[in-house]
Amino acid sequence: MEVKAQQSTPVHVYTPEAELHHPLVLLRGMFTDIGASRSLAWSLATRDLRAQYRGSVLGFLWAFITPLVSTALWLFLSATGVVKLADTGMPYALYVFSGTMLWQVFVEALNSPLQQVNAARAMLTKLNVPREAVVLAGFIKVLVNAGVKLLLLLAAVLAFGVRPDAHLLLVPAGLVVLATAGLSLGLLLTPVGMLYSDVGRSIPLLAQLLMYLSPVLFAVPSTGLFAAVYRWNPMSPLVLNTRAWLTGMDAPQAGYYLVVVAGIALLLLLGWVLYRITMPILIEHLN
Repeated sequence: MEVKAQQSTPVHVYTPEAELHHPLVLLRGMFTDIGASRSLAWSLATRDLRAQYRGSVLGFLWAFITPLVSTALWLFLSATGVVKLADTGMPYALYVFSGTMLWQVFVEALNSPLQQVNAARAMLTKLNVPREAVVLAGFIKVLVNAGVKLLLLLAAVLAFGVRPDAHLLLVPAGLVVLATAGLSLGLLLTPVGMLYSDVGRSIPLLAQLLMYLSPVLFAVPSTGLFAAVYRWNPMSPLVLNTRAWLTGMDAPQAGYYLVVVAGIALLLLLGWVLYRITMPILIEHLN
């Protein structure tokens, strides 16, 4: 008589001891759960992507309506002399359009963790699933939308007569870094945002303020206080280098870019650990 072996079911043992007391065990559990959540994350992401523009007449056109409106506005302000703009080294319309599109990738990733967790509250409180799945699903959506933006950016670059070079191959990596920067900050804000709705409401305002302190709409000033602010703003090399790779220009802050990427990696790990240790408490509190 043949006896089939039963599949083993993972056993989770919860103790009152803090996970941070055993960092290696914590990290092993984090990477184990992120691997186990891939299938669920992909299912959630594809479901949300299908529903993203359902019932919308313009559909994916919303991906670049905001950058087009912003570009038209700043072109009007520049043409009428209301705003005096420094030379950007490329057609100003392309500078604004590309900068706004790149900034959207960062902002979408920044908003994603809190939005995903709030949307999945019912599932997280009722089902024992890896909580990383909902964040990973949101990141997949951001990357898919970033791919659409990249196609639109390429079309805009060619339309303005700009010819990219081999550095164009680095643009997808630049978009991933921008998205990861937003995800890292979003993970840090998510625990507080689950308790206080003010956080979710303030993120767009803070992102708008940070945009004006970054080389999204304006060239980096050569002198003065804002020159230092633009130069040391960690978002500056992320936007400047990705735009430079896209348009075939020289990357202005290559060294600082690598420093910022290393900082983003550390920030992502910190945000992930914070999310990991606070989510069980928050879900129990909100249940």
